[in-house]
Formats: sequence, C-alpha cells, structure tokens
Amino acid sequence: MKPRKNTKRVPSFRKLLRTSKIKLDNKLKNKQYKQQSAAKKYRKEQKKLREAVRDAISRKPFPLEECKKKQVAEKWEEEEEDALPLDMMDEDDLKLMEDLAQKASFLTRDISSDEPVHIRKRKHENVIDKYEKMPRRMQTEPEKELIHLLPIKDKGGIIPQTMEKPVLSVAQDEDDTEEMEEAEDFSEEPLPVLTPEEMAAQRRQKLQERKMHIAALASAILSEPDNSIKKLKELRAMLMEQDPNVAVIVRKLVMVSLMEIFKDIVPSYKIRPLTEAEKATKVKKETQKLREFEEGLVSQYKFYLENLEQTIKDWKQRKLKKSNVISLKAYKGLAEIAVKCLCELLVALPHFNFHNNIIVLIVPLMNDASKMISELCCEAVKKLFKQDKLGYASLGVVKVISGLVKGRNYDVRPEVLKVFLHLRIKEVELQKDSEDIAPKKKFMTYKEKRKNLSRMQRKWRKAEEKLERELLEAEASESKEKKLKLHTETLNIVFVTYFRILKKAQKSPLLPAVLEGLAKFAHLINVEFFDDLLIVLHSLIASGDLSYRESLHCVLSAFHILSGQGDVLNIDPMKFYTHLYKTLFSLHAGIVLQCLDVMFAKRRKQVSQQRALAFLKRLSTLALHVLPNSSVGILATNRVLMQTFPKMDLLLDNDSQGSGVYLPELDEPEHCNAQNTALWELHLLQRHYHPTVQKFAAHLIVGAPTEGSGALSLDLSQRPAAELFEAYSMRGMTFNPPVASVTPRKKDTFSQLDSFIDEELNKQLQQHISEPVVHKSLDFAKHLKESPLS
Repeated sequence: MKPRKNTKRVPSFRKLLRTSKIKLDNKLKNKQYKQQSAAKKYRKEQKKLREAVRDAISRKPFPLEECKKKQVAEKWEEEEEDALPLDMMDEDDLKLMEDLAQKASFLTRDISSDEPVHIRKRKHENVIDKYEKMPRRMQTEPEKELIHLLPIKDKGGIIPQTMEKPVLSVAQDEDDTEEMEEAEDFSEEPLPVLTPEEMAAQRRQKLQERKMHIAALASAILSEPDNSIKKLKELRAMLMEQDPNVAVIVRKLVMVSLMEIFKDIVPSYKIRPLTEAEKATKVKKETQKLREFEEGLVSQYKFYLENLEQTIKDWKQRKLKKSNVISLKAYKGLAEIAVKCLCELLVALPHFNFHNNIIVLIVPLMNDASKMISELCCEAVKKLFKQDKLGYASLGVVKVISGLVKGRNYDVRPEVLKVFLHLRIKEVELQKDSEDIAPKKKFMTYKEKRKNLSRMQRKWRKAEEKLERELLEAEASESKEKKLKLHTETLNIVFVTYFRILKKAQKSPLLPAVLEGLAKFAHLINVEFFDDLLIVLHSLIASGDLSYRESLHCVLSAFHILSGQGDVLNIDPMKFYTHLYKTLFSLHAGIVLQCLDVMFAKRRKQVSQQRALAFLKRLSTLALHVLPNSSVGILATNRVLMQTFPKMDLLLDNDSQGSGVYLPELDEPEHCNAQNTALWELHLLQRHYHPTVQKFAAHLIVGAPTEGSGALSLDLSQRPAAELFEAYSMRGMTFNPPVASVTPRKKDTFSQLDSFIDEELNKQLQQHISEPVVHKSLDFAKHLKESPLS
C-alpha cells in the first residue's frame, strides 16, 4: 500500500497578503504568550531547586530520643490504620496473621532503631543518664542584632521602636564565598601590560571605529528618515558610551551628530498626539507609515533633549553617578557641548515640539557664572528675536526672562535684559511683515475685461474677484490682529519688568539696560504713563547717583517719549537740555550724538535759536579735545545744526550781536550770550592731523553749503553723525584713512665721519708720521668707527 501524500498545500504569497492584520496580531500575541509562559515555568523550577538546596543545607540534627519517639508514633499510626480492616477479618485469618508476626525475620525490623526487636522498655530508667546520652545541639543560628528606630509619640507617651538587622542565610553566604573564590581565581590570571604607545594606538583604533559607526548611522538616517527610527535610537544610545578611553569624545560627537540630524529631518510643522478616535480609524498604509515615523521622531527627540538636560544638570550640581566613567573636569566640556546643541535647536526649530522646554532650559543659563555659556545663550536668544516674525517664540522667551528677573530679586546680569533691545517690535517692521504674509493680489482692470472677456465672463469674473478680495482682507486682518496682539502682550511684559526695576531697584546694575530699553521702546509706551515716567527720569538725574552714560540714557529716553506720541503734550524739557549742556565737557561723543539728533533735528520747532547757538559753540570747543572719530561726529552734528536753524552763521562773524558778553562757564544755555562769540575753533581744526576733520572744518567755515566748491562729498554729507563716529573709530588701534608710510632720513653724520677717518688714516700712513699725539687721535677715531652707535 502506497503511503498517503500530504495534501496540505503551502499558502501562496497572495493568500498571505490577504491575511488580515488582526489574525497576524493574534498569532504574534500567542507566540509571545507561549514564550512568557515557558520563561515563567523555568523561573519557578529554578526557584524550587534553590529552595530545596537551601533547606538541605540548613537542616538541623535531631536528638536520638526525639527521632525514636517520632518513629514509634509513626509506627503506631500505621498499625492503627492497618488495624481497621483486621476487625472485619475472620477469626482463623486473624490467628494466622498473629502466628506469622511472631516468626518475623530481619526484613520486618525497623532499621532506623538501634535496639533489637525483642527488647523491652526499662521501667526504672535514670533521668540523668538519659540526659547525658542526648547529643548536644550546636548553635547554628546567629544572634540577631537590633536596630533602634525613631520612637513614636502618642497619647500614652513615647513608644520605642526596634528592628532586627537582616542576616544573610547560609546559602547566600556560600554563594558569596563561591563568587569571591571565582573572582580571586580570575584575578590571579596575569593581565597583559601595555606600553603607552600601544595604549594610544588602541585608543585611536577604538575612536576610529566609533566614528565610522556614527557616520554610517547618520548617513543611513538622512538617506531614509522614514525607515530609520531604530537606527536613530541606536545612535542616541551611544550617548551612554561606557568605555572610559573614548567616552568623552564619542558622546560629544553623538550630541552634535544628533543635533544636525534633527535639524535636517524634522518637518516644518508641529506634530500633535493622535486622539483615540484617530487611532481607531482605518487609514492607508502611507498614512500609517507617516504616523509611525512622526511618533518615533517625537519620542527620540524628547529623549535626546532629556539627555542634554541631565548632562547640564549633573554638571551644575557637581554630581556624577557611581557608574559614570567620565571625570568631573571632562564633564564640563560635555555640558558646554550640550548647551551649544540646545542653542542651535532653539534658533533652528522654533516651530517644533518641546520648544518651550528648550526656552526654560536656556534662559536661566543666560545668567550663568561661566561667561562663555552666558554669552552663548544670550546670542542664541538675540538670533531668535531677530528672525521671529510672528512673535510666538519671542513672547515665550520674554515671559521666562521676566519671571527669572523677579525670582532672583533683580540680581541678574545686565546682559539678560539687554537682549530685549533685539525684539522685532517696530511699526515699520510690523507693516512689512504683514505685507509679507498677505501679498497683494493683482486684479484685471475694466478695460482689460472689456477687451478680453464676454459679458457673461465679465459677470462671473466680477463675482470671483469680490470673493477673493473678501478672503484676502479677512486673512490679512486676522494675521495682523494676531501679530499686534502678540507684540502688545510682549511689550507689556517688557515694560512691567522695566518699571519694577525703576521702582524697587534704582541702584541695581540693571538700570543702564532698563534706561537703554526705555529709550528704544519709548514711542510705544502708552501716553498715560508719560508724565510719571518723565518725573522718574528727572529724579534719577537729579539724585546724582547715575554715571554719565546712565544719565545720557535718561535724557535719550525722555526725548524719545516727547518726539513720538509726546508731541501732543505741552511739556518743555528744559531741565534735560540744561543737564546735557552742563555735562557736555565730561563726555565722549558716542551716545551724545544720538541725544543731540533727537533733541534738535527731530524737535526743531520746539527749540529756540539761543539754545541752538549755545550748543553749537560748546560742541565746537569739545571737538578740540576728543579723538578724531568723535571730532568727525561732533562736526557732522554742527553741520546739521547750521543747516537746520537759520542765522547760525552769526558765529562765523567777529561782530557782536546784541548786548552782553559770552559766558562759557555758565551752565544755562539760554542765558550764556552765545551770539556774542565766534567759532574760532574751526581755524584750529583746519590744521588737524586727521584729513576728514580738516574737510569738515573747512566746510563749516564757509557756512556748510549743500552745493558748490565748499560742499562735502556724498560719502560724508549723506551719512548721519553716529554712523561717521563708528566708521572712523580707533578701537582696533588703526588709523582711518591709513597714513602713508614715510621713509626716514638717513643720518649722514657717521657716514661723513667714516670717510673723514679713512682719509686721515691714509694721509698719515703715506706721510709715515709717528708722533704719539697723532697716534692717539687715530686710535680714538678707530674707536668711534667701531662703536655700536655707528
């Protein structure tokens, strides 16, 4: 008979494809359940085996009498159990069983007993002999130690508490001794001793292998991000490198590599978690694949940020784990790399998940004791402010900075507040950004419609254009309103921080940064605060506690307020003019030029001629005593004054105007009689060593004309004074324009002396003169010729 063939067919590939996902999941779950059951069963068997071994080791010896009693009791129990059916036997059978019991042999004896079967118990047994025959029990259990705990107090009083100190069992002690013996055996093996050259070569080889592995993983992730979440996880696991020889470098490389990878593969939108309804809905394979990629990406990005945060936290707390293989000194460099990575991600990914968490990490580090880390974080925040058009990220940073300043009781570095100066909150930029978001739509004119379209087409086109206009207006107004709302909220927080410092910490080192910020954003302050703010600024100046630069910031803030919305207020800031005029000789020209531009050029209608003449004269005197770049800036300001205010050419004439004598030491610009003096300083400045100062002085002497032979070139006339001050700065110890090199004159004295000595020597040799006086003079001449001065 032929064997029956197996008719079960192997399922085809198409059938496998048609297999439902639920069935495949059930198969996978069954397989996992079987594996877990087998593992659980194996663990139970091992546990029972260990318990059996432990019981066998810890079993105690019993005395012989107890053993004997136990055996006798068991024997009587067995006899009682066996006696139960004997009651039901016949008398003949019972008699036969008793006869057989009397003829018992060695096989029926209880071998656990040392006594013969026929022995009888002694009626008068000595108790002492019985006790002496008992074996002594050795103390196998160690004495238990007590640990005294904290007492408990209740209504009845204090109740002491104790706890037994745990003692290792015999089996555990034996396991420990075995492990120690194995460790000793292992340590007895001699380890290979490497020379320093071999150790360095081994380290280079390991480092090269790690680098190649990192590069391979990074290239694979960048080539196929959708299918490389496992490789991304493997690369992130290398942040925990445990080899002490290469751990620091490998961790730094992995940090930077992951940062660059995330910058490349992160999408341009924020990934939100899926709801339960979305997870239950069936989707296409592509959609499911995209969801899995996004979920894995967010997870790995979160773990990466947590690793960076933990690295910085361990370094700040000066704590290292026992299992760590990196020294504390090397950990500082690792923390610096972590801060750099966080700063890069703060600027590059402001739209992605966990950006607020990065802000919370970076902002406190702006006040770090390490200057490098503080500057790094401040620069990152400045870049974020400059590139943030909408204002979401800026608002988050400003909130955290305000909380930091208040929480530290205003004891922070001034650089923390100076980053507010880089906020993109200006009316021009706001309008520009709104136009970028809502570009204008070009519609057809009536003539073009009449020429190219029919009547019905014109009707449809008119309806479409009307709808498009409404949509564009709605979109533009919504985006503009949203942006204005964000900027308003940001500025409110900034001003609250500034006003708190002005009110509670006027002697704080943050005051210059506050005054500088007020000077920049003063035109955006609400008009209701103008009067109070001007009073506070004047009181700060009058207190005398401010430095010259801080007082100038107060002046600049006051005039920014009055030049914007403050034009509608009837306020004469004469006290601020007087303060600047009084301190003018004690200042350099940097921020003074900005103050003068706001005080005169932007408020030309509110400034009297007498005040302008006094400032023009004092500025010309100041130009004689400062550096060339300051002189150029001051003369450029004087040029603006002469062109803005009429009758400034009075100071170019020697004739006096009106009564009185010029009083240069008087600190009141309105009453110093500046109209009765002349700008004689310009003649001295015409002979200045700097060519640009000479040009400006010559230009002002002829009345600062805008055209003609006395006019300035375009590169000097069209640039503001502050820009000229920076352009001709000498901070780098360089002269602008560069000075032409001049070849020094040759000193012909020694050359003429050499020729004279040679001639005299030849002459005396020819005449064969041997007088001692002549020889002494010739020796002295030779000495002069060979001296170092020649």
